[in-house]
Amino acid sequence: MSTNVTGPKAAALLPRLADWALLTAVLTLGILGFGPTFGWDMRFLVAGIGGILLGLGLAEASARLRWGFWATAGAAAGTYVLLGSAFAAPLEAIAGIIPSFASVRVLVLGIVFAWKDLLTIAPPVGLAAGMLVVPFLLGLIGGLVAGLLAWRARRPYWALAPVLAVFVAGIALGTDEAPLPGIRGAVLIALTMPWLAYRRELGRSTVETITLEGTGPAAAASAGEATRRNLRSASGQPSAAARAARARRLGFGAAVLAAALAASLGTAPLLDQGTDRRVLRDVVEPPVDLFDYPSPLTDFRRYVKDESDTTLFTVEGLPEGQRIRLAALDAYDGVVYTVDPGSNGNFTRVGDARSDLAQTADEDGTKANLKFTVGEYSGAWVPAGGQATGFKVAGDRAADLAAGLYYSEASGTALTVAQLQPGDTYEASVLFPEEPDDAQLAKYRFSSTQLPRVYNDPPILGSKAADYVGDESRPVQRVRRLQQILASEGFFSNGKEGETPSLPGHGAARMLRLMDADQMVGDDEQYAVAMALMARKLGIPARVVMGFYPDWDEVKDPSAPLEITGDDVHAWVEVEFEHVGWVPFFPTPDEDNEPVPPQQQPKSTPKPQVLQPPPPPQEPAELPPDTEAEAQDPEEQEDDFWATFRYWLRLVALASLPLVILLGPLLLILLVKVRRRRSRRKSGTPSLRVGGGWKEVVSLATDLGSRPPSTATRREHAALLQHAFPVTADSTALLARRADAGIFGPGEPSEAEVEEYWKQVEEHLGRLAGSVGFWRRQRARYSPRSLLLDARMWTRRLSPGRWALPSARVSKRTRKPDHFSEPSG
Repeated sequence: MSTNVTGPKAAALLPRLADWALLTAVLTLGILGFGPTFGWDMRFLVAGIGGILLGLGLAEASARLRWGFWATAGAAAGTYVLLGSAFAAPLEAIAGIIPSFASVRVLVLGIVFAWKDLLTIAPPVGLAAGMLVVPFLLGLIGGLVAGLLAWRARRPYWALAPVLAVFVAGIALGTDEAPLPGIRGAVLIALTMPWLAYRRELGRSTVETITLEGTGPAAAASAGEATRRNLRSASGQPSAAARAARARRLGFGAAVLAAALAASLGTAPLLDQGTDRRVLRDVVEPPVDLFDYPSPLTDFRRYVKDESDTTLFTVEGLPEGQRIRLAALDAYDGVVYTVDPGSNGNFTRVGDARSDLAQTADEDGTKANLKFTVGEYSGAWVPAGGQATGFKVAGDRAADLAAGLYYSEASGTALTVAQLQPGDTYEASVLFPEEPDDAQLAKYRFSSTQLPRVYNDPPILGSKAADYVGDESRPVQRVRRLQQILASEGFFSNGKEGETPSLPGHGAARMLRLMDADQMVGDDEQYAVAMALMARKLGIPARVVMGFYPDWDEVKDPSAPLEITGDDVHAWVEVEFEHVGWVPFFPTPDEDNEPVPPQQQPKSTPKPQVLQPPPPPQEPAELPPDTEAEAQDPEEQEDDFWATFRYWLRLVALASLPLVILLGPLLLILLVKVRRRRSRRKSGTPSLRVGGGWKEVVSLATDLGSRPPSTATRREHAALLQHAFPVTADSTALLARRADAGIFGPGEPSEAEVEEYWKQVEEHLGRLAGSVGFWRRQRARYSPRSLLLDARMWTRRLSPGRWALPSARVSKRTRKPDHFSEPSG
């Protein structure tokens, strides 16, 4: 007689294929959260789906071959290193697939550093330097854990935990742009709810076989036949009650699913309105320390005097009349105007992406693609145009420059920690915003931007600013008065040979000399700083910008490459207006406005000298005591301390994020077990605490690999544990009898008896753990098996009728010994 095996094999294969399809789909929905981070470059999706499929394959092998924890973890690590190059490091791999030393290095280091880089590089982050490690690793771990929980855990609901974890990771590690929030949520519900219902129905059909596992084929067949008779009528078809119950379940499930989908689609747009999406990249500061880079304004006079004819760099594609920005400076300490060191959080890594760094699609202005070739210029500050929207680095040092390239959208300033050197080349895609006229600016007020506090500026700047502005109240006219008076009443001099002497620098002493002289003499450096400081005295948000632009009237062909020399360096002032942004102002006088030398007085005829008696001796003058340095304000000291402390705290938190992700679940399991032991020992009546001691023994045995039946008595548990751990057989049986005596004996045990019992329990636990090897003890310490067993027992207690014990077993468990201290054998 032949047996048809195709049907049963196909029936067994169908649920597994459904699990594969469902888990792949829902995990892919979570990986889609990284779309805006990668600029929707589909290679991030290839990396994520590849990791998901590899993780599910490892889970399938682990479930079929019954691998343990370390075997599964080792297989996952080997798969990550051997196959990860094709998905997570294609740019470093040989032919994009074969592992190389560079790709393996990216994979290994990416486990720790890719998370930080993903948060500190401006989106889109590109593909180099291990950016794809994050979606690939999340897909691999998510697929592995979800598959193991779906195929090895008794409840399929646990498989949703890694799915939700991938969703949360996509949100936290993504950008403030939510990719398809309503659709992704609705599809997640639409897929998971029917799958859970299907798995639950599948579990019901096999519950009899699982319950009677190990009792023999005859008992299993008998139980299955009884179940089939109950569910089918005499004609062999499902009974009316069974058909009605199934129809009710299907109708109720469809109604719940429809309501959940409607609620998701209806509330998603409402939740997204009027709220700012906060993600981790909003609070993580990039590891760039602006203290390491001096202000470029300190080199202003060097460019003017020493390198006036030296080609600093060549630029192609600069629109006529536009300027090249080097740095926007917003902090002054009485010595130098520089970039606020506390604004390093505004500088984000650029990466290797060419797409937009800023949302400038709706802004009006002139777009240009500038090509720079560095000549004699060197330094960290990167010349660029207006508002940079993308960078592309070329040349021999392209990798180093791109890896250390940072950009601040707020100030339009770029820098590279690799320092520009002669011969470097790069491209910058920029937008030059349209500059509004005074008629347009008259409609707006100054913005409420909080700039860094100004320190040690001369008081004369405030009095001069008040005199210049007078009673003018219109915002734009207040700025215009400062600009026009400085430009009209001041005189220009770079301090070159043959010109009127003009000291370099822009410290407090130089500003005092400029404003307190009979004639104001200086260049862009002094006038831009003076106007910015006077504007700050009046509460106007102003900053100094240093950059380059040629004399466009002398440029013969604006479309040709421009050689920028030291004579093309300039500085100007920017003021921020509401709804407009930063607007430039130029307070420097014209270069031909040179100071007038003072008129020479006629020489007088000297009179004959008459000898005078010597003056009487005078007492030595009393010199004032040496003045001590002005003490720093305690509030300033406290602000500096907390600023430094917050920086290091965030840095430590960022560095420890991978450890928290890897070790967090293990520490949580350990903490729950400690709290459980404390509760069992200290909470409840004495008899309940005695029972808690025995539960602690069963829990440790469960974590060590034993599987005691949940419906067995303590003495039955003890018999099983004696067979599993023969070294502790005597103490196991004694503890079980003493627990029965303490719980079912007359009266309650005394506190001394309870403490004595727990002392014996702890000694037994030590011997029980010592009977196995070191690695098995460590696995048991962090194993969740006993916690899952407690959860199942708690669930069963909610349905006492379903899980009632046989009468014979109840009578055995309720039989009370005579005393507790010496239980009978």
